[in-house]
Amino acid sequence: MYLDHFGLREAPFRITPHTEFFFAGAHRGATLEALIYAITHDEGIVKVSGEVGSGKTMLCRMLLEKLPENVETVYLANPSLSRDEILYAIAEELQSPLPEGHPHMQLRSLQDRLLDIYASGRQVVIMIDEAHAMPPETLEEIRLLSNLESNRHKLLHIVLFGQPELDEHLSGMGMRQLKERITHNFALEPLRRSDIGNYLMFRIRAAGYHGPDLFTPNAIQLISKASEGLTRRINILADKALLSAFSENRHLIDSKQIKAAIRDAQFNPMRDGNARPKAWIAGAAVLATIAVLAYLAGSYHSSSAPAQPPARAAETPATTSTDPTPEARPPVQALAAVATISQAPPAPETEIPTSATPVAEKLPSLAERIAATDEWLKKTPDSHFFIQLLSTDGNSYRDVELFLESKARTLDLQQIHVYRSRLSGRDRIGVIYGDYPSSEAASAELARLARISPMSGPYVRSVRKLR
Repeated sequence: MYLDHFGLREAPFRITPHTEFFFAGAHRGATLEALIYAITHDEGIVKVSGEVGSGKTMLCRMLLEKLPENVETVYLANPSLSRDEILYAIAEELQSPLPEGHPHMQLRSLQDRLLDIYASGRQVVIMIDEAHAMPPETLEEIRLLSNLESNRHKLLHIVLFGQPELDEHLSGMGMRQLKERITHNFALEPLRRSDIGNYLMFRIRAAGYHGPDLFTPNAIQLISKASEGLTRRINILADKALLSAFSENRHLIDSKQIKAAIRDAQFNPMRDGNARPKAWIAGAAVLATIAVLAYLAGSYHSSSAPAQPPARAAETPATTSTDPTPEARPPVQALAAVATISQAPPAPETEIPTSATPVAEKLPSLAERIAATDEWLKKTPDSHFFIQLLSTDGNSYRDVELFLESKARTLDLQQIHVYRSRLSGRDRIGVIYGDYPSSEAASAELARLARISPMSGPYVRSVRKLR
């Protein structure tokens, strides 16, 4: 209803998960990368916990999209499955019907299927949503499934997504064997007030908005208090506020619209509000440790795509330019921030005096850039690195053009490459920057670009992984 009023092409604050609206700030991007590393390089069970509406399902959807192509995923969204039903659900996802009869024979049949998948060089990951609502006997079956292995490796990797009640269940004596098999614990923290403004404008701009900030500081403060930092609540309040502003023919969201949204939403205070911060701090510490390990191992954005155009790569959701806080940066930048004692706010966008391409200069078309990128890939060594700036749907040519135009004064457009790829059956188009002989050189340039031209979500990748 309000889309045309604000110049939007789609609703920015839907509560259903939409990966193109994934916000990498507030450690979300770092958590995603650490999860990918933990899943692809470790053999224990991974647990992700967070309050209702904190973004667990969105994170799960992002994992489904970004895991390497050699990973087969089984997504279980029904928490009421019995211990027998979960075997059938997994077997059905793996296209391997189970025989009728004794549960031992069914488990053996599933193991044989997993061995076939393992022998073909693929990996199976089971993602269980709403795991806190699973019956104890089903959780026990999960533990038994985690025992399936070849002579060297586990055949199943398991990720549990659940509310804090999951931690309470696992603390019981009957769950201690399952708890001991959990090697990585992640907690999704609520957004801080300093993150909420960036989050709101990120979603708005991802939906096509190109104007100034819509939400006043007073509006953000009210949203922060009423939502308690939970992204679902933020989305609900922002959507109602936009509708209220539209009905008043206003283009700025202030306290009046937010108060009306709060009255209409009628949120109840979250439970144990005073107990959450310690859990979030602990989760952040685990996250930082794993992110460091992943970075040092050079394992971000793994891909097993073929080595010829069109390039196949582990893609990221489409992003639009916003000024991220240090917490909103992806892991490579976040690690750089951790290495320093203090971090100054990013500088405003300024013109690079020597290398930036003048706006008036005729820019190559996207087709020309794609062709040039194909030639660049043919002659560039696998050991080189670049900076991934943007990745979006394959038909979003206009979004890519607008992105390039917005960076014409702050980036050297001669160093920009555009490629097409196909990931999980979806056409993608990506924008990358530079050609560096080492990851250290690319990371140094990434830090420089972040100071000159703050962008949402750039990260370092290798040419080998792009291929």
